[in-house]
Amino acid sequence: MVGKAPTPTMAIIDTQSVKTTETGGPERGYDGGKHVKGRKRHLLVDTLGLVLLVLVHSAACSDRQGAKIVLTEAAHRVPTLKKVLADGTYRGTLVDWVKQQCSFVLEIRLRPDERPGFVPIPQRWKIERTLGWLNRYRGLGVKIMEYAPESSACMGFFVTFHSVSCSVASVGGAG
Repeated sequence: MVGKAPTPTMAIIDTQSVKTTETGGPERGYDGGKHVKGRKRHLLVDTLGLVLLVLVHSAACSDRQGAKIVLTEAAHRVPTLKKVLADGTYRGTLVDWVKQQCSFVLEIRLRPDERPGFVPIPQRWKIERTLGWLNRYRGLGVKIMEYAPESSACMGFFVTFHSVSCSVASVGGAG
């Protein structure tokens, strides 16, 4: 993209709890906050909404515990990162932990309390769009069908690749 560096300096993190099939497989648990029995998907996307990292594990794992794993991995895989945006779920001691352990800062962006419903927050809405892509693609937001968590994580990258490929094809006039 014109004017963009080839590697990102800013990313956005969020999680999504998703039910699994009855067979479940390994890494299945209960997210008490969202009342979901299944797995939790941690996503780290760039400012275009393209997936940088995906971690899929038991829904019983807290958002902050999963974020530590994702952000530690991001520090190694995306050394150009300077800032990661997050919602209020990640506030507290995690901000200080990231400052000490990673080469970037974790910035918390809170939604305004006075407006009910969905309020787009600058840059943060892009990860919500990516989660929407995942939800619409093969019903990934309804139920995780893959037995292994690693297969579920790969689907996050596949959906991004497919979405970008379709966009490039339509802009380029192919098809």
